Amino acid sequence: DKQQNEMRNNLAVGDEITTIGGIHGKIKEVKELTFLVEIANDIVIEIEKAAVSISDAQLKQKKEEAKNK
Repeated sequence: DKQQNEMRNNLAVGDEITTIGGIHGKIKEVKELTFLVEIANDIVIEIEKAAVSISDAQLKQKKEEAKNK
């Protein structure tokens, strides 16, 4: 939990994320408790920070680690 919260607090505008529901998008704005996330051209949704499952950078790292096993 601590590691997940730290990751969420370090996310910034432009970071690509995946929600716990499987929605992929790019952060457009960071608010106190939520993110505005663009999920398609000009389609922006507001999600709770707690709904972020993983960042795109973390996903790529996990795929590389799995490939190298």
